[in-house]
Amino acid sequence: MNEFILKELITKDIETELGKIGFDSAYRFKACDKYKYKTLKIFNLTPAQANILKQTALICGSDCAVHREVITGKIESSNAILGGSISELKKIAEKLKKQPFSLSVLGDKIIEQLSMPERKTKLAGILNITPNSFSDGGKYCNSKEAIQHLYKLIEDGADIIDIGAESTKPFAESIPAEIQIERLAPVLDEIKNVNIPISIDTRSSDVARFALEKGAKIINDVSGMDYDPIIVDVVAEYNATIIIQHACGKTENKPEYNDVVEEVYLNLLKKAEYAKNKGVENIILDVGISFGKKREDNFELLNRIEEFYSLNLPLMVGISRKSLLGLNNSDDNNLKDSLTLALSYPLIQKGIDYLRVHNVKLHKQLLNSVY
Repeated sequence: MNEFILKELITKDIETELGKIGFDSAYRFKACDKYKYKTLKIFNLTPAQANILKQTALICGSDCAVHREVITGKIESSNAILGGSISELKKIAEKLKKQPFSLSVLGDKIIEQLSMPERKTKLAGILNITPNSFSDGGKYCNSKEAIQHLYKLIEDGADIIDIGAESTKPFAESIPAEIQIERLAPVLDEIKNVNIPISIDTRSSDVARFALEKGAKIINDVSGMDYDPIIVDVVAEYNATIIIQHACGKTENKPEYNDVVEEVYLNLLKKAEYAKNKGVENIILDVGISFGKKREDNFELLNRIEEFYSLNLPLMVGISRKSLLGLNNSDDNNLKDSLTLALSYPLIQKGIDYLRVHNVKLHKQLLNSVY
């Protein structure tokens, strides 16, 4: 009798694995859904909704965890954790479309979660024209050097250039809008010759308006629209894109989170809905690595970054040369770039939409090897 040999499969390409064992090729693509699994957290269900969802899941061979008092109706609402294969979840969604209590809407949302397109990473090259940025402060303050670096970032393979005229490192002082504009003006005069989108890293609505008038297409607000609430109206007026980053006040703030992933997720969801209601159509989200987070918070966010894909908006992550690398006392940017690259690789594997990086050339080489 042959010895039984078992091996767990960790692969997204289950179709190829089915082919290797000789599974019927005519049914292979459809069968894949039976071997791919998802776990969804659903918020704020009424007891009636939660009971129907749980029973529907059981009928379809899956399961759904809800609050223990759902069955008694002693609570006003319950979150739920629904898990199963893609095939089972599709069946649950279709059955929910025939149920009362607005569960047809939930069915549509589940289908939406199961139908998200494949994501492919792009690079946002960082250009700091500040005297005090944490990594390259003062290096590109001269407009000629800044413009030269702008073109180098493009040559190295950047898909976006993110230009900042105000440092937001811990304990950095706010820079008045007029000084930011003075620093930006010579560089922005050059962007008419640039064929990729220019993003401006600013919290100021005045700076945003100036940059958008000059031809910038994206405003990257690291305060998440908290510093200057008018900025969202300016972005909407110019039909531009806004990058909304999660932050808790000043960069150096380190609040305590009960669940950093869930709290950041719900905060970004709320802010994205606010921006949409203000007329902004193009939104990119950023979990705000090192902005109001402890080191362990940062790594929890990176390890579970795919959970933010459920927001169904492009996602940017900035880890380049930051403190989570553990090299605060080092001036060796080559070492920092190497460690940044190591952390970037799993994010690329997970399909992060944008990586905001200093060393575009190094990351472009990595992307070329992955794709």
